[in-house]
Amino acid sequence: MNQKPIEQAKDPDLANSFDALRRAAKRARQIAAQTGTAVIVRHGDRIDRVTVTEQEKKPTSA
Repeated sequence: MNQKPIEQAKDPDLANSFDALRRAAKRARQIAAQTGTAVIVRHGDRIDRVTVTEQEKKPTSA
């Protein structure tokens, strides 16, 4: 298996896939907060059900 970071892939679709996954996760958290449902998240070997509140989905000011 190639040990290079995915961002260094020769295929542009593959190189940008990590950013797409982050956008999808952000949108999933937004929808979960709006609908009051949980998001399933993997932390290493552990799988957690996380409840997202409206407060958590608001962007923080920089």
